[in-house]
Amino acid sequence: MADWRIGSGAALHLKRTNRTKTWKVTGKLMKVDEHVIERAKANASLWEARLEVTELSRIEYRDTSRRLAKNNEDLKKQQYKLEKDTMSVLSYLKKQDQEKDNMIEKLKQQLVETKEKAKEEKEKLEHKYTMQINELEGQFHQKAKEIGMIQTELKTMKEFQKRKIVVEKELDELKENLRNSEKKHQETLKRLESRFFEEKHRLEQEAEKRIVMLAERAHHEAMMQLSTAGRNVFKENVYLHKALTYHLKEAETRQKTSEKLQESHSCLMHQKETNELLIKEKIMQLTQQKSQIQTLQKKVLSLENALTYMTTEFEAEVFKLQQKAIIENQAGKVEIDKLQYLLEMKDKEMNRVKKLAKNILDQRTEVEQFFLDALNQVKQQILINRKHYKQIAQAAFNLKMSAACAGRTEYPRIRTFDGKEHSTNSVNHDLMEAEKWPSTQKNVDIRDLTWEQKEKVLRLLFAKMNGLAARKYRSSSKPPVPDYISDSGEMKETGGEINLPDQTFITQQAPVSDSNKMMSPSIISNGLQDSDIVRNLLFSQTVHHWYLSLCDILLVHSSLLSKQLLGTDCRNFYNNVHTNKAAYYMYLENLLIPF
Repeated sequence: MADWRIGSGAALHLKRTNRTKTWKVTGKLMKVDEHVIERAKANASLWEARLEVTELSRIEYRDTSRRLAKNNEDLKKQQYKLEKDTMSVLSYLKKQDQEKDNMIEKLKQQLVETKEKAKEEKEKLEHKYTMQINELEGQFHQKAKEIGMIQTELKTMKEFQKRKIVVEKELDELKENLRNSEKKHQETLKRLESRFFEEKHRLEQEAEKRIVMLAERAHHEAMMQLSTAGRNVFKENVYLHKALTYHLKEAETRQKTSEKLQESHSCLMHQKETNELLIKEKIMQLTQQKSQIQTLQKKVLSLENALTYMTTEFEAEVFKLQQKAIIENQAGKVEIDKLQYLLEMKDKEMNRVKKLAKNILDQRTEVEQFFLDALNQVKQQILINRKHYKQIAQAAFNLKMSAACAGRTEYPRIRTFDGKEHSTNSVNHDLMEAEKWPSTQKNVDIRDLTWEQKEKVLRLLFAKMNGLAARKYRSSSKPPVPDYISDSGEMKETGGEINLPDQTFITQQAPVSDSNKMMSPSIISNGLQDSDIVRNLLFSQTVHHWYLSLCDILLVHSSLLSKQLLGTDCRNFYNNVHTNKAAYYMYLENLLIPF
């Protein structure tokens, strides 16, 4: 609004100035010709029109600029909202992924538990129903045995009925035969008795007749012949005696037969009575067995009905269990398919993560190789600088000694250059001073550091990259130092040799170099101060400047290096750093977090 007011004020001022100018011009030109006045009026009107057009265009431009500024602000707000929404959506998606992972784990556990429960329930049901089936089979076998016994009894009853009919027929036949035999016996008895009496009567009559005849004959013969008469009488008497004994024997035999027939008749009557009693008993047993058969048939029918009902119930329950098991199996298959799909997705994601991890590991190995090459180059540069410094110092000492011999100056202090242990003024003391940190100022440029200090920075970075610095930094406030240096500031020695670490990096199983033997214990004694300086150095420099400074350790002094020492890997890595700076900046920022 202030700009618009300023613009409108300027436009009014221009209008007024133009009008005053036109009035002055018209005042002066009153004396001029009318043609000139008309031309001046036309020019004034033209300029007024131009002024109005420019004013309108300026107003339109101001409106468009305001509108564009407003649109720009709206677009910035929309961009901010979109970025915020994308961040919230990404966080929400990550939360959902985590929840889904937890859900997958829970579902896996639930699936395993449900499978175990289903297996246990299945085993319990199988055991239960096998016991029920065994009990039902035992009951079925028992009932089958009872039914078999009943059927055998029925068969025996049927056979008994058949046998009864046969026995009754036999009894009837025996009764008829007995009656016929009794009739025949009575008839024979009567006939024999009649014959016996008739024969007896006839014999008696014949005997009487013979006796009479014999008496008459005897009397007659006696009368005729008395000697022969005695013989004949005796013979006749013997004959009659024999006939009498014969008839007596026949009578006895007939009497015995009659007695036997009477005994047999009495036995048959007794048998008849016993048979009648047996028939009555059998009839009673038959009626009882018929009632038992009816009751047993009713029991068999009831058991058959119960068995059919139980079998139908068992089949229905088995069918229900089968349907339930099929439904559960289908649901389990669906869940298994879902889980398999999720597992496949997770496998794909894991493969993708593995590929990314492999790429990161390859890049890490490239970084490690680059740092190793840088460390080797720093060590070589240290050796070259120390050698050069020794040469310069020895040359200066020789010049001073020659000048002192000539009498121009005083003799300098005796100085050694062979690095003996008990030397008080050795060149190595100057070299050790290069490793010390001069001050603990915050803003330190890595280009201002000595090669020994740069080597210490690289070693601290190595410890951080191997994960040693973070653990030691958390465990104590001391700076991370290599494993071959003790906490007291002394180096671990075994037999006069320094024990170097076995591993430089996690991905590279090799010692760093042999230049560690050159380090003095006095370098490590001020570890806390050194680490503070390094942290100040790392905090003071930007990641880009710091990292490129590390790269320039090799590249700034490339004139001193051969192409073999520099190597193609370092050059390729340096090119990759410059082409893809963002990824390596993020990696280095993660490395520098504990510092």
